[in-house]
Amino acid sequence: MTQLPQSTDKKLGLVIDLDTCVGCHACVISCKGWNTENYGAPLSDVDAYGSDPHGTFLNRVHSFEVQPDTGGCSQTIHFPKSCLHCEDAPCVTVCPTGASYKRVEDGIVLVNEDDCIGCGLCAWACPYGARELDQLAGVMKKCTLCIDRIYNENLPEVDRIPSCVRTCPAGARHFGDFADPDSNVSKLVAERGGIDLMPEQGTKPVNKYLPPRPKDTLEDVDASAPAMKPVADTPKGFLGWLDKALEAL
Repeated sequence: MTQLPQSTDKKLGLVIDLDTCVGCHACVISCKGWNTENYGAPLSDVDAYGSDPHGTFLNRVHSFEVQPDTGGCSQTIHFPKSCLHCEDAPCVTVCPTGASYKRVEDGIVLVNEDDCIGCGLCAWACPYGARELDQLAGVMKKCTLCIDRIYNENLPEVDRIPSCVRTCPAGARHFGDFADPDSNVSKLVAERGGIDLMPEQGTKPVNKYLPPRPKDTLEDVDASAPAMKPVADTPKGFLGWLDKALEAL
């Protein structure tokens, strides 16, 4: 069985903003594309154009209708989910061949596909359903945090982040080192009250989620406050010309 390191030099991971995610699945597509063309065995698809298409994905987006505890309108919450690179990762300790391991230098959980026998024990041990057995390759696949991007000095610095983060059009995904209290992800978690997914499992996930804000409340407005002052007494430029033209009709 694989032993977990007692500590890691860094804690690289993701912050996902549930208030910003629009469920467009751009992260899913970019992840599928990058990990099919680069690191490890390609992510396979089975019967892609048939009646029962299915395949291997390292990142998926689930959507839920949520009713706030305080009442009011329900909200649609888009919930991206991939490997959370847990500090106490049960998928690592159950692996009989040592194929699953957690790196000391950055805390990323990986699979050595040459040693993986596809037994599926790690998938059964993961409480988040974040591992998938690639049926064509016969090995377990999972999020790698795009280690072939984040350390690739041949890429421009702006691209040395996970593909899903680089692609997200809503800016809902953030990448950084949680071991650094001054990192962007640490500050986001502190400011917005970042939470763990299923903390009762005791896995100590590195990835955090920022909870959605209520959408059906308005800030208190003082009705007696003076109205805003007009920018100009008379329209100028194009609006001035348009005003005169309409008056002449």
